[in-house]
Amino acid sequence: MASLPLHGGNRREISQLTGIPQEDLLDFSANINPLGFPPWLRPLLAMQMDELCHYPDPLADELTAALALTNGTQAEQVLVTNGASEALHLLPALAGKRRLLLPVPCYLGYARAAGQAGLPIETLPLTAENGFSLAPQALEERIRPDQLVMIGQPNNPTGRLVDSGALRRIAQHHPETLFVIDESFIDFAGPQFSLRRQRPENIVIVQSLTKTWGIPGLRLGYVLAAPRIIAALCSAQPTWSVNGLAQAVGLRALADDDFLERSRQFVGRQRSRLEERLKTFPQLTPLSGEANFLLVRVGGGRNAGTRLVEQLGRKGVMLRDCSNFTGLDGGYVRIAVRGEEEQQRLFAALETVLGGKRLRREKRTPAIMFQGTSSNVGKSVLTAALCRILREDGVDVAPFKAQNMSLNSFVTAGGGEIGRAQAVQAQACRLEPDVRMNPVLLKPCSDTGSQVIVRGRVVGNMDFRTYATEREKIFARVRECYDSLARENRVMVLEGAGSPAEINLKERDIVNMNMARHAAAQVLLVGDIDRGGVFAALLGTLELLSPEERARVAGLVVNRFRGDAGLLQDGLEKTAAYCGKPFFGVVPHLPGLGLPEEDSVDFKAGLLPTTAAPADKLDIAVIDLPHISNFTDLDALRIEPDVHVRKVVSAVDLGCPDLLVLPGSKNVIEDLKYLRRSGLAAAVQALAAGGRTEVVGICGGYQMLGTEIADPHAVESFAGKHRGLELLPLTTVLQTDKLTTRCRAVHLLSGEAVQGYEIHHGSSVNSGAQPLFRREDGSAAGHCAAGREWLWGTYLHGVFDADPFRRLLLDRLRQRRGWTAQGRILARYDIEAALDELAAQVRAALDMAAVYRLLGL
Repeated sequence: MASLPLHGGNRREISQLTGIPQEDLLDFSANINPLGFPPWLRPLLAMQMDELCHYPDPLADELTAALALTNGTQAEQVLVTNGASEALHLLPALAGKRRLLLPVPCYLGYARAAGQAGLPIETLPLTAENGFSLAPQALEERIRPDQLVMIGQPNNPTGRLVDSGALRRIAQHHPETLFVIDESFIDFAGPQFSLRRQRPENIVIVQSLTKTWGIPGLRLGYVLAAPRIIAALCSAQPTWSVNGLAQAVGLRALADDDFLERSRQFVGRQRSRLEERLKTFPQLTPLSGEANFLLVRVGGGRNAGTRLVEQLGRKGVMLRDCSNFTGLDGGYVRIAVRGEEEQQRLFAALETVLGGKRLRREKRTPAIMFQGTSSNVGKSVLTAALCRILREDGVDVAPFKAQNMSLNSFVTAGGGEIGRAQAVQAQACRLEPDVRMNPVLLKPCSDTGSQVIVRGRVVGNMDFRTYATEREKIFARVRECYDSLARENRVMVLEGAGSPAEINLKERDIVNMNMARHAAAQVLLVGDIDRGGVFAALLGTLELLSPEERARVAGLVVNRFRGDAGLLQDGLEKTAAYCGKPFFGVVPHLPGLGLPEEDSVDFKAGLLPTTAAPADKLDIAVIDLPHISNFTDLDALRIEPDVHVRKVVSAVDLGCPDLLVLPGSKNVIEDLKYLRRSGLAAAVQALAAGGRTEVVGICGGYQMLGTEIADPHAVESFAGKHRGLELLPLTTVLQTDKLTTRCRAVHLLSGEAVQGYEIHHGSSVNSGAQPLFRREDGSAAGHCAAGREWLWGTYLHGVFDADPFRRLLLDRLRQRRGWTAQGRILARYDIEAALDELAAQVRAALDMAAVYRLLGL
């Protein structure tokens, strides 16, 4: 292989020499902010695009004025430049000096600019023995009136700072000498080291915004100097040197001190980690510095550094060979500070090349994550599908969703409560549901508050602000759950929530990109074409992601497409070309699979019809409560061929169904108030009295059928107590402790077995109702009104799932109508077949070879 280029950041040339695609190269050779550019840059550039048809301000007057204000000087002492390089190349020719003094090693551009201006160069060698520090006394001894002195503050490639107070005093003592202080990396060290303020007339400050703001492709810098120097530079500078986009970015950057501070803190932490880890290699001796890079001596001879650069380059890791820096040789390399994941990859590559004892490092379980352009785009179903596909292929896989906001929940074998969707995903993996799969479950109980469940147990009710203060502690527990579960499986399939691009939430979000970062997960971004605007939604989401977040998105998925996918090809190609992300597939609309829905969004949005039942089908109605929960209890009824399940939103639409279900509720008292306000309470009572309709309450609905519900501890509301529908002689008190348990029971009237799970705070006392279900321990799990078996309720979620009991109930409804009982099971409620069908459809739609490559399988 030909020798690699010496200058840092040349990914194209490295790619050509190594055969490694540019996007797969890990660049430690260029000293750019490891956080990338700030989140506001991409939308700012988009807004400025219309200005490209106009010439930019030739003198950048607005940005010049803003820089003068920021630096406490006058506009006449500021010049905006096309990066620091433009200023550094103009200054030697305009300084009016006869020679250049350079402390070396230093940035190569200084000598190059002096050579173009015909200035002789004198060097002041900095030695490894004193850590390449520039001693003020040594500098002052070499200064002459006819000199131009160029100093990096901090120095590139050493990262060392010079005492700024000493530099200021030296300049004052030598007013005829011109000092150019290159502060291109000063923001990573701190403003206290800068000479921008209280600057003597013979000091010129050159600043690059390229490094700090992560915009090397945009080019922006500025000069602070005496008015006569600025005027000379301005006269030599080409017209329109600084483009309009760069000027707009500069103005916005001056208002973002927070990004500077975050960058400084991040670089400081990562630099310390990089230095300490490099020290563990006997061949490497890093030099401490204050910039976003480290100079490293490589043991093994004068060309050991060059050899290391070549060896790592073949592995796709780019370092800066320092052999062309005056005062250094091929035994030195420069290594940029990067994020933790990148630095871990560097260390792994170094271990391979340098050998020696490797530090024990926990291997990350391969992970892939579905995130969406919004809620309800199908992330849960795709997660379940991929889990089943991997399981079918013999891969040990587990699902994970850090935080789920859902009123559809499930109880694990250990009595912990998790989202219903994660229970389905666990089944797709052929695993027992585990609280670690959904460590945080939020169950909304009001417009502003939710019950918070962590690792399956209730920790309390919190409003948004309270939860925000606890989020970091909760996220620590989330990470523990993930790490524990990941260690037990070969692959993890994660699900996000809502959108990763909510600009007011995403920095504190624990379920999307921050979780993907912890898991080192590759992200597939999902858009729902059925709701329209899928390409705009995908592109808009990507536009709002930070550079690091955007880089984590491996590709895109279109979900719920109806028709010929070939008709989408033009849109797919244009979208991929616009954002640089490939499509991993177009998944068809898959209605009627029979899988439980994740949350009430689908229920509210029209999962169930509101239309009347056909004449040849049983009419089953469910009341749409404001705080409806676990409506998946109806799923088994929906698969029956002789049944029509509909949603009721008003008393007018109730009619006279064969079966009326009062479902679960997360705020029973408030939902009771709703029933009375809407007239539905009176309508339900009338149906119960008529005997034509079977009236059933499940969990919260069961409590509503009673005479009274009390909430003395404000578990769900502050309403205290409220009168029930008075259809069953039961009184319920909501307790602070929640019962969550799996349950087996027997229907006493038929002897049929049922099973499911219980999730409730309520403790109900029977005052004359007839037991209808009996648990294995002998206690009653439900009651009916004495002598009126058509009026009953139970705490058991999933009571309709048992095929024999469900058919017995439906046949009883048929006979009440005067129809013939079927006498046999017509439909079996088993989501295994649905999961298999889902997996087959998604396997055919996704590029599974690409998915396996992402996972490294």
